[in-house]
Amino acid sequence: MGKLNVVVLRYLSRDDFRVLTAVEMGMKNHEIVPVSLLSSIASLKHGGCNKILRELVKHKLVAYERSKAVQGYRLNNGGYDYLALKTLCSREVIISVGNQMGVGKESDIYIVASPNDEQYALKLHRLGRTSFRNLKNKRDYHQHRKNMSWLYLSRLSAMKEFAYMKVLYDRGFPVPKPVDYNRHAVVMELINGYPLCQVHKLQDPSALYNEFMELIVKLANHGLIHGDFNEFNLMLDDQDHITMIDFPQMVSTTHANAEWYFDRDVKCIRDFFARRYNYESELFPTFKDVRRSCSLDVEVSASGFTKDLERDAALLHPAGPEGEEDDEEESDDEEESDDEEATDEEVEKEEEEDVDLEEHKHAMLELEGLKVSDSHADIQDEEEKESEKVEEQKETETTSTARSDEEPEKVLEEELNEAKGECPELADLSISNKEFKPFRDSDSLLQMAEHRRTRTDSEGTMGSRGSCSTIPPEVVRQKVRKQLTQQQKASQRRRLQKGEANLATESRRENQNNIKSSMDSDSFWG
Repeated sequence: MGKLNVVVLRYLSRDDFRVLTAVEMGMKNHEIVPVSLLSSIASLKHGGCNKILRELVKHKLVAYERSKAVQGYRLNNGGYDYLALKTLCSREVIISVGNQMGVGKESDIYIVASPNDEQYALKLHRLGRTSFRNLKNKRDYHQHRKNMSWLYLSRLSAMKEFAYMKVLYDRGFPVPKPVDYNRHAVVMELINGYPLCQVHKLQDPSALYNEFMELIVKLANHGLIHGDFNEFNLMLDDQDHITMIDFPQMVSTTHANAEWYFDRDVKCIRDFFARRYNYESELFPTFKDVRRSCSLDVEVSASGFTKDLERDAALLHPAGPEGEEDDEEESDDEEESDDEEATDEEVEKEEEEDVDLEEHKHAMLELEGLKVSDSHADIQDEEEKESEKVEEQKETETTSTARSDEEPEKVLEEELNEAKGECPELADLSISNKEFKPFRDSDSLLQMAEHRRTRTDSEGTMGSRGSCSTIPPEVVRQKVRKQLTQQQKASQRRRLQKGEANLATESRRENQNNIKSSMDSDSFWG
């Protein structure tokens, strides 16, 4: 990880920070950001993105990584620190950075100064250290995500700590005053005191023990459990006033393991006082002693308090016994009225169904009587129709050959005239067909005439058909062109993998050669 070195910060230009921001933005979707994407995000006026990246790598603000598949740049903790400090300086929160005060398992703390010569504490979250990498089992920052950057997890940790600190400070809890935060950096009030782990003597251990236990219970009554309430996260000043720090691991009292966290905080204080000050007390709080009076876990969205619990208003505003009885009576009345309406509707539906069934039976009986009377006449008609069909087929074979040479319009007119003589009912149809005659095409009439001729063919004749592609040739050509363009783009990418610097140098050499050749020609003609 390394210490924070802010010497280079004053020498970085605007373009340097622009490229650093481009690397940060590219890491939202890429573990290693390629140079082409960086140059497009930074969009520098005069180019030169590669030169700036080389300088940033030299100062260890970004790291260059290359593999078989991808090559590009990745943001380091140093570059992330510089981005946060630059933003805080632009907001006029801090103006200088001093010595390092302490190092924790997940953070570094430095002394900083504001433009008004006030000293603050700057906490830089460093999640991902080898001593604290089992984060997925301890925190719920990642939620449903499988892979996340340690820088992004550090940012979430800082955001949570600032939110907890602000809420607790407004409620009068003994915590540092929050000033501002950006990315993974939190600026807070500088406490003039010592950690409890460095204090070896106390004037009144019993009084301090009671204050610690009351603070644990007060937090639980407001819906929060510290989760790491030990001698390393508690500070004392010269008057033995308590200050509580380090809040990213706080959980709600509705958490599944809330009682276990509460008992662990109590046990840490009891064990420390027995070990350091030889003070043991039989009085200590339990989770059953908690009386919830406020819901700070809802305001801060502490881990363990889900949206389902937030929607359930009964947990926050339970209804009284009178209200419950009124609600039950109203619900009973509504159910009775609904049942009455339902019964009336069912009776009406049954009456309608009975009427429909009777009408259906009468209709079926009438149809059966008609079918029996007409069955004998149908048998005789079928025999006569079969003999007539055979004669008609012979006549159509002779007439179709004679009519094939005639025009299709005349053929249709003759057929209509014959139909008029045989069936006068078709006269109206011929008149309606004449009205739609302008909308017809001669090709459609020819197809109709051919269709009528082919109907007389025998059923034994079979036609051969050749198989052909259903995809039109234009679509095939478009697909082939797309494949060729993709291959050309892939080959161009392979050529450009060497970097933009080589392309720039090649173009400069070509320009120099052109200038030299033109100068030689001028001297020759001169």
